[in-house]
Amino acid sequence: MSETIKGLDSFSETYAAAKRKFSEACETAQGTLYSYRHPEAVDPDGEPLFIHVATWGVLKASNALLIISGTHGAEGYTGSAAQIALMQSGVLANLPEDVSVVLVHGLNPYGFAHSTRTNENNVDINRNFIDFSKPLPENRAYLELHPFLCPEQWNPQTKAEADEAIERWIEANGREAWTECIMKGQYEVPSGLQYGGQAAQWSSDSLREILAKHLPAVKKLGFIDWHTGLGQPGEPFFLCFSERGSPEWLRACEWWSVQAIENDDGYDGSDRPPYNGLVFYGVRDAMPQAAVTGAVVEFGVLPLKETFDQLRIDRWLRFGDVSGDAVQLAQLRRQVHEAFTSADPAWRSQVIAHAQQIQLAALEGLKAWT
Repeated sequence: MSETIKGLDSFSETYAAAKRKFSEACETAQGTLYSYRHPEAVDPDGEPLFIHVATWGVLKASNALLIISGTHGAEGYTGSAAQIALMQSGVLANLPEDVSVVLVHGLNPYGFAHSTRTNENNVDINRNFIDFSKPLPENRAYLELHPFLCPEQWNPQTKAEADEAIERWIEANGREAWTECIMKGQYEVPSGLQYGGQAAQWSSDSLREILAKHLPAVKKLGFIDWHTGLGQPGEPFFLCFSERGSPEWLRACEWWSVQAIENDDGYDGSDRPPYNGLVFYGVRDAMPQAAVTGAVVEFGVLPLKETFDQLRIDRWLRFGDVSGDAVQLAQLRRQVHEAFTSADPAWRSQVIAHAQQIQLAALEGLKAWT
């Protein structure tokens, strides 16, 4: 079987299929599988939801590679495929004695199973890793724009009117302010976009538990959080949130190239905006004893504006007036799904080839880290 076919076979069309493939790949690769069951939420068929964790290497290893999929649920199908392809490659059978690998599959299983970005509470897990004992971050621009970002009706007329209002706001406030508004997260509108929540979520607490249980002795951590939506179609777009010029930043440049790490082209000409509550920050904060070299790695699917409109549709399908045709609504949900994991075989093959290179580069970099 060719590598291309293996790559395509690592993709799944449902959460149930993805978790089955992940479990089978773990067994074949002689890993150890752990399951963390969601206490309440279920999949569309009423079946339980899980975060699955596959591990290789000894628990006392001081060097480890951590790879997460499904932080944003609808993006989990691509991240899952990347993890499965890594297991299928055979490289995990020959790890050095002091290196372990931990794959976290479906960090947001509700979003994964229901092909939506957020969790059962509409919380964006990638905005949820903040200190909730302190005042919540403000995003006043989002409050101004929420009625236009999230109209009650979604049809050509209401969308055109909302988009005109958004463009007027951008003309008055600037493109940089717009990018910051929609990217950094908001903590005041529970039914809105990029909602970071009012408290830590089950997925966030579970990740902290996973890190403590499976990476207790780690001093050097390589980290990849798989995403889709930013960047050119089928191409990786790296977001390294280490301080620019720091040892962690420079090491990421060594692993994946300076060009990849210092590329900010995914924001349609805007500078990279500030973010609140990222998983990247959560991992770093939960492991203060470890030096963390890593990145959020995105794969582009659609142009940025079209991608953002799909997020608006995703949110509308959960909170808007959806009294329309059931067939049309199902088509829209499928459209959202494919906006974040394309059904195009060429896209999937290209993504898996890149993902394998990125994962293997991280593993080799971790082995050579002195």
